[in-house]
Amino acid sequence: MSVTLSRRTLLKSGIIALGALSWPAWMPRIAFAAPDAAPKGDTLVCVFQRGGMDGLNAVVPHGEAAYYAARDSLAIPQPKAGNPASAIDLNGFFGLHPNLRPFKELYDAQKLAIIDAVGSPDPTHSHFDAMDFMERGTPGEKAIPTGWLARHLQVMAGDNQSPFRAVGMGSIVQAALRGPVPATALQSIAQFHLNGNAQEVAKIQSGLASLYQGDDFVDVQGTTTLQAMDLLSRITASKYEPANGAKYPDTGFGKSLMAVAQLIKAELGVEVACVDIGGWDTHAGEGGADGGELPRLLSEFAQGIHAFYMDMGDRMNRTTIVSMSEFGRRLQENNSKGTDHGHGNVMFVMGGNIRGGQVYGDWPGLARDKLYGPGDLAITTDFRDVLGEIVKNRLGNAKLDAIFPGYKDYKFRNLTTPLTAQNVLPHPAELAARMAAPVGG
Repeated sequence: MSVTLSRRTLLKSGIIALGALSWPAWMPRIAFAAPDAAPKGDTLVCVFQRGGMDGLNAVVPHGEAAYYAARDSLAIPQPKAGNPASAIDLNGFFGLHPNLRPFKELYDAQKLAIIDAVGSPDPTHSHFDAMDFMERGTPGEKAIPTGWLARHLQVMAGDNQSPFRAVGMGSIVQAALRGPVPATALQSIAQFHLNGNAQEVAKIQSGLASLYQGDDFVDVQGTTTLQAMDLLSRITASKYEPANGAKYPDTGFGKSLMAVAQLIKAELGVEVACVDIGGWDTHAGEGGADGGELPRLLSEFAQGIHAFYMDMGDRMNRTTIVSMSEFGRRLQENNSKGTDHGHGNVMFVMGGNIRGGQVYGDWPGLARDKLYGPGDLAITTDFRDVLGEIVKNRLGNAKLDAIFPGYKDYKFRNLTTPLTAQNVLPHPAELAARMAAPVGG
């Protein structure tokens, strides 16, 4: 049987092949519906601190004598007025590392909740396995190939088929987003839009428009691609000015958070976004209150999230941020003035409908007989308890058995306010009006 290919078909094939080589990763996978479809609940921003953050030095148990006995050089001093290097007291027992000072404002405003002694119950000390298990949402189990966020999007009813429904900041999509629902890998908005080269964009758009004028599968895909490019061009064409005096750190992490804020403000149908910040594997030269890698990372982490929170303004009433890391660090500092891989850790949850101003969880203690394994903080809250509560109460998805298969013994901490008619998204007509308004601010 012979097959005749038209010039148009060949051109389409060529365009798609070109996309595979040099176009942004979303091009071949673009969805086919209105890009302004609204998510049912909050937009969720997941921040993954890769490398294993030292939660004991981030949220300091300054009321625990064993903490100071184990960390001669790394311990953060107990809170003391006039000493900027001391812990920032939260509740008389826990305190923030001084470089997390931007979080204190959010904590006092009851928009930041802290969950301590939290993590994955799997005992691995392998970065790769621990991250993999958390992103799949299935500790100790790799038979299920999809990520927990991808499964949430899959089972979440709705008509949002925006190409920006799921966004992963970085060169590849995070494992939590891998699944049947397309996710967009985005290093920056400028790069997504061909590095802001307006002349090149116009030339390619013109070529695509002449090809996709029908109503078949590929034509619809191409047309939607053009619509998405038009939407992004509105963002790229105007210089973005963060609102409310927000100042993002001039780092990859800060720029990623700012890009997510831009996409959400542009009402492009973002439901979930993943942002990474790496470098937390502090075996040597970790640093205590001043100097070292951990203080630098904590400063970048706190400044970036605080800037995002300020920039989003009232939109934080429909946005939740959650942070996680694959495991914590060992209690005892090592001979290289660092800490080795541990177990229990800390998660931060922020948003307009978070019951903040509290440290949640059951503190297991740091006495020798209370430690886990080789000397790690024990886990009393499964990370799925935190994520499951957010998914159910803030994303409006009660199908937790599909998102975290096999996990049933949830212990919600009551750290979120359930969705109500007052805090869901506005009517589509209002969204349409926003679409017509200038982007930003």
